[in-house]
Amino acid sequence: MLGPTRTNTWLLVACGLALSSSSVLAQDATSGVGAAATEPVEATTTEDLADASAPSVETSHAAPEAAPPEDAPEAASVDGVEPAPVDDDEPVAPSPPADDEFGIRATVELGFLAVLAHEIQLGLDGTRLDYPSDFSQSNLYLFTRISADVDIWRQHILTFVYQPIDLETRSSVPRDVRIDGLDFARGTAVRARYGFPFYRFGWAFDVLPAANEELAFGIGLQIRNAAIEFQSGDGTLYRARNDVGPVPLLRARGRFALPSSWFFAFDVDGFYAFIPGINGSDNNVEGAILDLSLRLGWRFMPHVDAFFSARYIGGGAAGQGDATATSDGFQRNWLHFLSLSLGVTLDSRR
Repeated sequence: MLGPTRTNTWLLVACGLALSSSSVLAQDATSGVGAAATEPVEATTTEDLADASAPSVETSHAAPEAAPPEDAPEAASVDGVEPAPVDDDEPVAPSPPADDEFGIRATVELGFLAVLAHEIQLGLDGTRLDYPSDFSQSNLYLFTRISADVDIWRQHILTFVYQPIDLETRSSVPRDVRIDGLDFARGTAVRARYGFPFYRFGWAFDVLPAANEELAFGIGLQIRNAAIEFQSGDGTLYRARNDVGPVPLLRARGRFALPSSWFFAFDVDGFYAFIPGINGSDNNVEGAILDLSLRLGWRFMPHVDAFFSARYIGGGAAGQGDATATSDGFQRNWLHFLSLSLGVTLDSRR
């Protein structure tokens, strides 16, 4: 009995050790499979997190944010620094006038003036005198003209012109003549002066939208400042007429571009009237004036024009004026002058 019992006991111990070894092997196998299965899961999770944290191409092309309202001031950052917020309640300073609101032009002309025809009669019984033939008014005379323009919004043009005209000659009269009741015998040395400088103001409206061209129509007012004198060489015979008064005008002007910075321009002022008041006098005097210029010019540098001008100045008056101690007041005076000149214009605009 003792022998078999011991044998059975050792068999039971061996079976227990075998079962323990099998259990341990099974746990080790299970742990190995779990580790193998866990490693790829952890790797995959790390890659996914890396991919999720990296910026994608689609994110860089995301739709832009909505634009601010039109009335909101634009703000731009400089070197990543955001500008300070704008206070909508803060008053905004008024913007300066636009460059095209006002323009100034100044023009000077210099040339000569020729007398085409010039007649005068002073007094109802006076001799009708011809200045070129009776008083040698046949030379060329210095011609100057100064003008300035101010235009507003390129349409309203305000103009000022000063035109000096003062012709003086000395000659012996070729015939007996009567001037305002005073007789000058043939051969008498006579100084004859005809001064007619004038000041002119005008307004015109430009109907062309182009900045480099102009076609304007308007009105004007001329102040005549006439001085007419006849004096003998020895000073014993003398007659004079002086007259200052307004002359209404209609006016037009234009400028048109030509190739290579050249241009053609014109200006005309004129009026005809025989009604007292409208004719610039309170007497029944017929009066007329025409001042017409044609120009060919060249813009040879910014804001500066040079031009050649041909100008006709004509007009006069005829009728009964106010009587004086030496005159019955009647006069008849008509003239036709031609001037050729060179000029320069300084223009703040073009």
